[in-house]
This record gives sequence, C-alpha cells and structure tokens, in this order.
Amino acid sequence: MFEGLLTLTVFLPAAVALIVSALARGSNADQQIRWISIGATVVTFFLTTIVFFGYDQEAGGVQMIDYFKNWIPIDALRSSYILGVDGLSAPLVLLTGILGMAASFASWRITHRVREYFLWLLLLETAVLGVFLSLDLLLFFIFFEFELIPMFMLIAIWGSGRPRYSAMKFVLFTLAGGAFMLVAILALYVSPEVNTLSMVSIPSEALGGAESIVGIPDLIATANLAAPAALIFGFFFIAFAVKLPLWPVHSWLPDAHTDAPTAVSVMLAGVLLKMAGYGLLRINLGFFQETQGFTIHDFAGAMSILAAVSVIYGGIITIRQTDMKRLIAYSSVSHMGFVMLGVAAVGSSASETSEGGLNGAALQMFTHGTITGLAFLMVGLSYDRTHTRHIPHLGGLWKKMPLIAIFFLIAGFGSLGLPALSGFVAEIMVFLGAFSVWPWATAVSAFGVVLAAGYTLWMVQRVFFGERPANPGLSDDVYDGLTDANWVDMIPVIALAAPIFIVGIWPSVVTDVFDMGIQAVLK
Repeated sequence: MFEGLLTLTVFLPAAVALIVSALARGSNADQQIRWISIGATVVTFFLTTIVFFGYDQEAGGVQMIDYFKNWIPIDALRSSYILGVDGLSAPLVLLTGILGMAASFASWRITHRVREYFLWLLLLETAVLGVFLSLDLLLFFIFFEFELIPMFMLIAIWGSGRPRYSAMKFVLFTLAGGAFMLVAILALYVSPEVNTLSMVSIPSEALGGAESIVGIPDLIATANLAAPAALIFGFFFIAFAVKLPLWPVHSWLPDAHTDAPTAVSVMLAGVLLKMAGYGLLRINLGFFQETQGFTIHDFAGAMSILAAVSVIYGGIITIRQTDMKRLIAYSSVSHMGFVMLGVAAVGSSASETSEGGLNGAALQMFTHGTITGLAFLMVGLSYDRTHTRHIPHLGGLWKKMPLIAIFFLIAGFGSLGLPALSGFVAEIMVFLGAFSVWPWATAVSAFGVVLAAGYTLWMVQRVFFGERPANPGLSDDVYDGLTDANWVDMIPVIALAAPIFIVGIWPSVVTDVFDMGIQAVLK
C-alpha cells in the first residue's frame, strides 16, 4: 500500500525545485516559481501526514520500507538504499512537513533571485527528510552533509548583517562535526565482523521476501571493532553535539540565526537542530548499549552535566540580548540542553534508564521545532514592518499589530512551559524522567525554566506591551503606518501554532508514537 511513499516524500521537493527552476520562463516566472514551490511543500506536508498517521502503532517496528540493495554498484561497499519509518522518525517527518510548508509561505515576499531561493529551500527540505528516513549509515551521512550546501547559500545570499561570515562559520563548525562522524562510520565499516551499514535490523518479510538485514546494533555488541567503542561513540557524539548545539560548540548558532532570512531561521531552529537529537537517540543510544565493555550508561553522567551547563549558560546569555532574533537563538541553546538531559536519562546502568525521560527528549525536539519556528516567524513579520529587531527601539506594538503580538505571546508562553501548551508537556516529562536518575543535574536544569520566563516576558513586554521609548527607533510616521499580519502571513502562523495547542492538550498523539520508537531502540 505504501510502496514508494517514502521515496516520493523525500524527493518530491527536490524534483519540483529542479523542474520548475529549469522550465519557468517569461515575465511572470518568479510568480510561477513562488507559488508552484509553495504548492510542492503543501503536497509534501500531506505526504508526511500520511506517513505519520499511516504508521501502524500496533505492528510497530520499521514500516513503509523502500529498499534497493545495489544502489551503488561497488561490491566492496556494503551500503544499501534503505528508507523506512518507525516511532522515532515518524513525528519528526511530520514536523519537517509542517515547517517546510510554513517556511515556503513565509518566503512569499522574496523578490531577489526567486528561482535560486526556492531551489535551495526545497533542496533543504529534501535533505532533512532524507536524514529522518534513511536507515543506512552512508545514506544518512550523505543527507546529513548535503544539508550544508542549501543552508550556506540561503544564509550567504539572502541573509542580512554579516551573512557570508555567518554562513561560513556555520559550514566550518558543522563540517568539522561531520568529519568526526565520517571517521566513526569508517571505523565501523572497516571492522571485519560488521558487514553492513544498516542502522536497524529488518526481517525479510518487511523487505518483500528479500534476504533479511542484520543491523549494526545487533552486530557490534560482540564484534571486534577497528577502534575502541568508546572512541567511536565519542566521535558520533561530537558530531551531534555541534549540530544540536551544546555548550561549548554552540557559537555558530546565534550568528547563523541572526543573519539568516526568516524562513531559513524557521527551518534551522525547527528541524536542522533536531537532526542531531535524532542522531543521538538513533545512533549513540541505539548502537552503544553494550559494546566491548562500553555502554552509553558510562557516559550518561557527563551528558547530564553538559545538559545542565547548556541550559543555564544559554538562559543567562539569552537574558543579555537586545536583538530579538539573537535572543531566540540563544534560547535554543538552553532548550536543546533539555534534549540532552532527557537523553542522559539512560542513567549509569540499564536498570536506571528512564523511558519517560527519553520520550521527553524526543517530544522536546518536536515541540521546540514548532514553538521556536513560530517565534522566528513572528520576529520576521515584525521586522518586515518595523525594519528593526533592536528591543530598546520598540514598544507599544500591540496597538498596531495585535495578531502578531498574540501569536508571539503564544510562542513565548510555549517556550517558558505554560501548562496546556506543548512546551510544558515536554519539559515536565524530561524533568520527571531525569530526576530519578540525575537529581542534581535536573534540579539545576529546572532553573532554566525560571530564566526562560524572565527573558521571554521581558522581551514581549518591552516590544509589544510597553510604552514607546523616549527615543524610539521608529519615527511617528512609520509607527502610525504599521499594519498587522494579512491572510497569507497567517497561514504559516496557524500551521505552527496548531501543534502547540494540540500536543499541549493531547500529548499522546505524539508521545505514544515516540514511545514505540524509544522502546525499539532500547532493545
């Protein structure tokens, strides 16, 4: 029933981008490219919805598999084209569909080099979807690294401030992390007893009668690896820590966010950071539960300390920001610390592992994507009208832009963990799960919620509800001419706000699926 669905979902945005950019001509070519590209992301969103709701929770495991054994005709290369979805990836695929659609609608005002812009934006969506659906390490690595190209172009060409500096910094940091990942993959590949790059084990029935696949996790437990398991684990961890990002390898993120166009910030915060969290759960947790005397449990204490430092450091630095985008960017460092804290809930032994903490980490990735994506979108809508993000220059915008103010407030409340919104559910699951394993690190990290309330309410009050400053950055003529969001602006706003309320009120729609993926990884 679902044969070929995942391949179509992954490559539809790229195919449309290449076809439209090559064929669209004439005086209204930019308009054609703009709306056809937006239409492609809408169709991709519906495909990701089919993937998410079509996943059979009763059957579990990896489903909707697209498999091609000899996709690279080199006998010595033990790699296959394997796309599949399970409980861990299904919600993140849906998240990518939502954010890809929101980002394309947020780009409808782009007038500079429209053809190239939507080409790179759609290629970026394909790369992210490929990361979440790839079940072969080489294929995973190709998608993981290919994402750098469209992201670099989007920031360097359509960014503001110091776009080339920020784009290059982003690439250098993430390429360095990717180099560690490549070395780790090669260490597994050259190990004589690991004769596959498959990330999971798949029975022959799921492959349409083809020979069953034994995945790396089931092989490396007893294999003689080419390098110590702890070193391979560490190299994977460094690669994902850079992308997440964790302190102290986080400094690329604020610059990239600050100078990126609005839609790119939405994608960067919404799903690109989640690729790292997904990698930590799928690879670091899934591969290294018992390998040559080393387990992820041996490293869990260090992960909890890194998490606590990232949460508090990110929160303190966020309070000091006066640029709205930079403030939200630093808040992501803090909130990604919660993801690491949830991963650290594996504890110092298997008996201490908290599945609730791990599920909370996965849910935090989903909720942070929608909440922070909405926040960046509202900053972009405000900037389009005021042409400034400098908080001391703003004030009293509520009177002129009530819709923007309301949804900015929703994003802020979700970020600080207000009950009935998705941020609260994710954070409370992380805290409850991690506290039973690492009480001190969890107690320190919980203070990050207080910091989040401080910087969020401070920003919203000054920008929207406070009085205009004595020396405003906006002239009276500009202030009087401010307008609110229109119906096109509201499409991505509603698309991102709806999951915040749905998951906040009915979290099991996502947590039940994540729980199946977590249990499969822990086997």
